[in-house]
Amino acid sequence: MTTMITFTTKPSPSFSKPFQNPNNSNSKNFSFSVPNFSNPINKFKNPSDSVLLRSTPLSTTTHVVLKPSQTRVEILSESLPYIQKFRGKTIVVKYGGAAMKSEALQDSVIKDLVLLSCVGLRPVFVHGGGPEINSWLARLGIKPNFLNGLRVTDASTMEIVEMVLVGKVNKHLVSLINNAGATAVGLSGKDGRLLTARPSAKSAQLGFVGDIARVDTSILRPLIENNHIPVIASVAADENGQAYNINADTVAGEIAAALGAEKLILLTDIAGILEDRNDPGSLVKQIDIKGVKRMVEEGKVAGGMIPKVNCCVRSLAQGVRTTSIIDGRVKHSLLTEVLTDEGAGTMITG
Repeated sequence: MTTMITFTTKPSPSFSKPFQNPNNSNSKNFSFSVPNFSNPINKFKNPSDSVLLRSTPLSTTTHVVLKPSQTRVEILSESLPYIQKFRGKTIVVKYGGAAMKSEALQDSVIKDLVLLSCVGLRPVFVHGGGPEINSWLARLGIKPNFLNGLRVTDASTMEIVEMVLVGKVNKHLVSLINNAGATAVGLSGKDGRLLTARPSAKSAQLGFVGDIARVDTSILRPLIENNHIPVIASVAADENGQAYNINADTVAGEIAAALGAEKLILLTDIAGILEDRNDPGSLVKQIDIKGVKRMVEEGKVAGGMIPKVNCCVRSLAQGVRTTSIIDGRVKHSLLTEVLTDEGAGTMITG
């Protein structure tokens, strides 16, 4: 990154003479020199005539190349309005997809999350774990089955889902966040009755795939207020203690609504909502509920994007300020979405 700074000097030369601070009678005299690029002979009549900064380039210019450290400081400075806006606010992040499969992207997301926590935001991290579940099912010789994008979950599959999500993926993420410098606490929907599940309307076909009947944030609020990062696996139990696998987008949306979160962010494997599904360059940067419903009706939003959009719309209707569907394949997309005007996907507003 190269920044041009223009200095314009009056036609006076370098000089060296004693100067006394007029505001301090006890100040010591000192000498200094100011180079004049045009005439090295004449002297400045007054130290205040030494250098003038102007917004328009004139005849004398010098190019200053910022060091990487200076560039980082400038970027951080530009983030100040966003840090001030979101400081003390709760944001719920749903983590999954490509960002979960790649170690480099995983590292990026964890660092983004910890940085946001360090500058005063209050993140809540919700995760699924589809790829890891599939890997363990394969090891055990069980073939995964899906119906309209939802995992068909019989009793044996449910046991593996809970073991992998709660016992392995959740604790791995907690460890990564702790190692990055924040304090994470791992939970599932079962802990503290955070989530109470009910069977899905399609339970006959899907098995132990559930919806959310109730959210109790009592266990979350003390953690958030003490600057801990809750890490929540998308498993919950019904009133009788039966475990259910719940879509992680749904979990994130319902928790965001129950907490009155400022923002819900869904990390996905696409750029966001596209005006033309066949044109990656047709990204819709911002849209309201009416607009996104119109896109669904027109067939521009379809397939796996519909549940994500519905999740966002439901959260907005329940009080979440803004929701975003962002590209989890891009490094530091989380920071880009929260701390810049550009964003990293599609923001949906009420």
